[in-house]
Amino acid sequence: MPAIQRKFCLTRFAWMVWISVICQSTGIVSADELPVDDVQATNYSTNIAPFLQTHCVVCHSGDDFEGEVSFDRFEDSANIQENYEFWEKVLRLVEEHQMPPADHSQPTTDEIASLAAAIEAEFSSFDCSSAKHPGRVTIRRLNKAEYNNTIRDLFGLDLNLADDFPSDDVAHGFDNVGEVLTIPPILFEKYLQAAATIAEKALADEQAKKRVLPREAANEEEQVAVARENIRQFASRAFRRPITDDESDRLFAIMRGAFERGAEKDEIFQTVVTAILIHPNFLFRVERDPEPDDEDGIRSLDGYELATRLSYFLWSSMPDERLFELAGSGELTNRDVLAAEAKRMLADPKSQALVDNFAGQWLQLRDVSSLMPDPVRFPDVDESLRRSMRRETETFFEQVVREDHSILEFLNADYTYVNERLARHYGIDSIHGDSFQKVSLPAGRRGVLTHSSILMLTSNPTRTSPVKRGKWILENILAEPPPPPPADVPELEEGGVVLGSLREQMEEHRANESCAVCHRKMDALGFGMENFDAVGAYRQRDGAFEIDASGELPGGVAFDGAEELMQILVQEKSEQFCKCLAGKLLTYALGRGLTSYDRCTVKSVVAALENDGYRFSSLVTAIVTSDPFMMRERKRDQ
Repeated sequence: MPAIQRKFCLTRFAWMVWISVICQSTGIVSADELPVDDVQATNYSTNIAPFLQTHCVVCHSGDDFEGEVSFDRFEDSANIQENYEFWEKVLRLVEEHQMPPADHSQPTTDEIASLAAAIEAEFSSFDCSSAKHPGRVTIRRLNKAEYNNTIRDLFGLDLNLADDFPSDDVAHGFDNVGEVLTIPPILFEKYLQAAATIAEKALADEQAKKRVLPREAANEEEQVAVARENIRQFASRAFRRPITDDESDRLFAIMRGAFERGAEKDEIFQTVVTAILIHPNFLFRVERDPEPDDEDGIRSLDGYELATRLSYFLWSSMPDERLFELAGSGELTNRDVLAAEAKRMLADPKSQALVDNFAGQWLQLRDVSSLMPDPVRFPDVDESLRRSMRRETETFFEQVVREDHSILEFLNADYTYVNERLARHYGIDSIHGDSFQKVSLPAGRRGVLTHSSILMLTSNPTRTSPVKRGKWILENILAEPPPPPPADVPELEEGGVVLGSLREQMEEHRANESCAVCHRKMDALGFGMENFDAVGAYRQRDGAFEIDASGELPGGVAFDGAEELMQILVQEKSEQFCKCLAGKLLTYALGRGLTSYDRCTVKSVVAALENDGYRFSSLVTAIVTSDPFMMRERKRDQ
């Protein structure tokens, strides 16, 4: 069959199958909110609303409300089931005396204590036990990393053809979120080209060919049956679950059609392999919805669906043979088995994907290689050093995973991994060669926040930026993202004549109290890192000025330098950090944004961490054995 005719047939087949599958697929996450339990209206109207009326609504209501905080929607209830995070933010700002602003009338200590007790009562009313709401995940296309890894594990070929695909969109901080993984027409064309290339290369490579066609016919009479069985087995691995009789018949019809047109044997198999690789059940991770007559609208995922969720979470790839076996036997739906498999997979080299794709996005390491510090001020920073900076943090994360360390070491570890190039940058002697070695950190450096990758990532090209560093910590370590700055606030100028130290310039810059509310905490965190320049090298002076790395966090907690700041984060903010990391890893594992009810899972994950020495494996096993990971909820308009 001529190539152009084969491509036309495959394209028509693909679109017919796509229409069939997508019409039966899971759909988009409903915008409807989850049902809520009864709320404590009396508590709200008696103990919360009067405080808001006195101290808050003048700035946080109407059309021009400030700081993305408005109380207009709360008339007689806190609506805690839907607005838990909002009230967490309100309580934090008031307790830390960030609100009301200093130039407004301030509440008394008793008023703040009363408000805190009332909001805590609202938090206590949030019911995690009355009804399960595991949520639902939009049908998910394989992203570029997942496509490359899946082809590698399906055929044993490292082709990386997805590198030529359009970039994946990002939502909620990650590029594996189903709602934004759409398929523009150009990507479908890329899929078709890649599938044809893979099929051709696979059948030209003996090892890859054995993965596609493991059985050989003993005689001519067996050829059709063996060919059909080979394709059934291969398609089942590609679709990550046993194929149906109807799917088998369709694939065999493609083979028969190619045969009847006089195609050669290898061309017949190339045609059907190409068809499998452009099938929606290969390109998408499809999960069955609960049946319409299911009373609670929730179903437990089957073994194959769990195997797929688990493997793409930890490996960014398809399940291996052991996962397929446990899925087929039904054992994988047992929480203990699922947890044991997660630990096995974390110890496997393929868990490097968690470093590349989770840590690379949580810690924004993917951006490090594109950073360009000013070459005049920082002439030693070249591609080799940038690569070493990124690799330090990746290696650190990798060892926390493989050796099952406490996640608190992200904040306070007194060790790291360096090669000769990076060791020289840090002022560490006796390290030679390009390989990374474990070393003790010099005084002043603790945890990943003092890695050069993070320090350079949160700086400007010519100087440090306490604002960027503080904002990065709030967003990625404490889950306290500040609101965007007012549009009319200018940036500090780059270069030029410096009048006063950076701290003095910033004190003047935030003289406006409405700016100081956010900057007071953000800048304090950033100034704690000022002993490190814009490329992460240690320093005691910034030009003519001595470094002042002291600060005070809301509540009067003082520190001097990064090491003391890290101690405070571990001692005072460990629960907040655990919530932040658990929420981000849960988002990545599920491939969707979190809802109000997911905080029940985050809470249980944090409890599991605390009970198990904060080990990384306990974080992962608590997630994979949670209801949102193991279950699927019906679309709410059904």
